[in-house]
Amino acid sequence: MTAPATGGAAATPPAPPGSRKGVTGTRGLVAAGFLLPALVLLGALVVYPIGYSVYRSFFDRAGSAFAGLDNYVEIFTDDTILTAVRNNAVWVVVAPTVATALGLIFAVLTERVRWGTAFKLIVFMPMAISMLAAGIIFRLVYEQDPDRGVANAVWVGVHDTFAEASTYPKARPLPVHPLRSAGGGAFETKEPVRAGTPVLLPLIGVAPRDMPPDAEPAKAPRPGGDTVSGTAWLDFTRGGGGAPNTVDARELGLKGLKVEAVRDGRVVATASAAADGTFTLPRAADGALLRLPESNFREQYNGVDWLGPSLVTPAVIGSYVWMWAGFAMVLIAAGLAALPRELLEAARVDGANEWQVFRRVTVPLLAPVLAVVLVTLMINVLKIFDLVFIIAPGSVQDDANVLALQLYRSSFGTDAHLGVGSAISVLLLLLVIPVMFFNIRRIRKESRR
Repeated sequence: MTAPATGGAAATPPAPPGSRKGVTGTRGLVAAGFLLPALVLLGALVVYPIGYSVYRSFFDRAGSAFAGLDNYVEIFTDDTILTAVRNNAVWVVVAPTVATALGLIFAVLTERVRWGTAFKLIVFMPMAISMLAAGIIFRLVYEQDPDRGVANAVWVGVHDTFAEASTYPKARPLPVHPLRSAGGGAFETKEPVRAGTPVLLPLIGVAPRDMPPDAEPAKAPRPGGDTVSGTAWLDFTRGGGGAPNTVDARELGLKGLKVEAVRDGRVVATASAAADGTFTLPRAADGALLRLPESNFREQYNGVDWLGPSLVTPAVIGSYVWMWAGFAMVLIAAGLAALPRELLEAARVDGANEWQVFRRVTVPLLAPVLAVVLVTLMINVLKIFDLVFIIAPGSVQDDANVLALQLYRSSFGTDAHLGVGSAISVLLLLLVIPVMFFNIRRIRKESRR
């Protein structure tokens, strides 16, 4: 055996400061040089504003006197801000859940159809629209007037399919007419009618442009016979002229007006006016009062007040889902494409139907993707401002209020309170931190697999 060599090569001298290489082989000073601009921007645009907002939230409106926790107390005692907190809770629970669920449904249903790509493109297209443009679009969609708002146009069309609309919602008699109020919006003759004696039922209050397009000039009823006949017409002559209670040549019949003969509180006969306003009732109407039921004058159904106090928040959430369901669909579809198909086929071979495969195999395998989508949308929803500000009219903005909008309202304008505005921004930060912490923890867990 030979003795080990002594006095081998000299030990390597330590590297000079700043020249030590990191794990990636990058020198520390070089890495710090590249990171410095980003760190400066991060500090100037993120760290400093956060720190100053926390500091400012403890001062009064003018920023000169220390207010302690008064601004935070106001957040949870002011009714307007409490409404914003409640609405934010509704947004965080409903909007991401609905958008993710729709994205999952769209991704699964379009996976096997030939036109699935085109459908996905259409659903994803709203993502190319800014929040401002989407807000303007849905402000028009939710217009109360069915002639302008698409939502109410569809709603009124469906309603009128199953419930007949009134033709003469504002028609009424004059005091000189032989009609009086019967209560509940109906009118009746002042005297019982007699067979063979013509009955005149004049009304006013209908604009000529609102008359049925096929209405004809009214005809005076003919006396005689053993039936009750009469005429219901618009006792108004365009351009003036004419006499009340007289059928003039240029006056139109009230086509479709319903007439009931009522005796002792019971309807004994009914009729509808023809295009020229004439109607005929059988002899059973002799001695009865003629009543024009309230269904003739019921106000036309004008749809739903989508932007009213009770529906404005669901309406705005609907516009958000319209925009972000495509985003959820694209991410979930990417995760769906990466699923091992042999597991799905094995489940089908074992006798599982499509619903069971979806619920027991597809959804559990997509859980990480669904979590990413859900968390991303939750963070996005906490910052929602544009849609609420644009879609909700000024009269209901207090009802549709959210924290980001209240932050804007509290921080700007003639009645600005920067202390409360800063406290709201800190509250928003505190609400976002748990969601971000969950997301970071999930990412680290995934990276360790």
